[in-house]
Amino acid sequence: MKKNIRIKMPAGVPEGVTNAFSALIPAFVILTGTAVIHGICSIGFNTTGMEIIYKVVQTPLQKMTDSLGGAVLMCFTGPFLWFFGVHGSTVVGGIMTGLLQANSLANQAIIDSGVELTIANGGHIVTQQFYDQFINITGAGITIGLVMYMFFFAKSKQLKALGKVGIIPAIFGINEPVLFGTPIVMNPMLAIPFIGMPVIACLIQYFALYTGICPLYGATQIPWTCPPIISGFLLAGWKSALLQLVILCVSFFVYLPFIKKVDKMNLVQEKNQPVEDEDEDW
Repeated sequence: MKKNIRIKMPAGVPEGVTNAFSALIPAFVILTGTAVIHGICSIGFNTTGMEIIYKVVQTPLQKMTDSLGGAVLMCFTGPFLWFFGVHGSTVVGGIMTGLLQANSLANQAIIDSGVELTIANGGHIVTQQFYDQFINITGAGITIGLVMYMFFFAKSKQLKALGKVGIIPAIFGINEPVLFGTPIVMNPMLAIPFIGMPVIACLIQYFALYTGICPLYGATQIPWTCPPIISGFLLAGWKSALLQLVILCVSFFVYLPFIKKVDKMNLVQEKNQPVEDEDEDW
């Protein structure tokens, strides 16, 4: 189109018809190029383009995601992007979902073959469930510990109000009210626990699966909105539910010193505020 290489129609021809003819040349080039690539792959290498992509790109990426370093990088990237206001869960999910689901399906293939699902038998640790049900539970950054403090222990009016608003959505994996209301986004005081907690959860879970304390996951997919502990039990039994409970408890203590400091600052600010302004704000 930039080089004006297209079929031109006379003046007066409807725009829809003109656009259809303009698309013929690029469509022909695309189809011809695809046919040539398919012919080279099938005749020259006795395979398909998709299989080549799978072997050259997909398989190495799957191996990388299943490593501890790859898992930590994945768990770090989501909240790191969130801190700058970018929807990290969507960005990471868009890149990783295909790879993680492939790991889940590979685990299921082992189960279907009648072999025990273990690392020794080729089982994968890092799967879609690894991310959805343990790294992203109660929302990006596993902020349930933060919300629990707000709901039960906060002294400032702002955090008390946020705790009431955020407690129910957090149980179902939605924490935008807390991310933007506290705020966590662009707030350096909460950056360390927000980014660090998913990494800690990653290390705990990876160790539990690697050592066999908890079972590996097959292809059973639990909706990410399913509340924790219930989702863990549905996924792989009581051990996975207990693992989720441990991560949730750790979340509270990781956020505690940081949110206490924020709560104290908010309380001082509210006390120094004129009475009429307090009622208007909350």
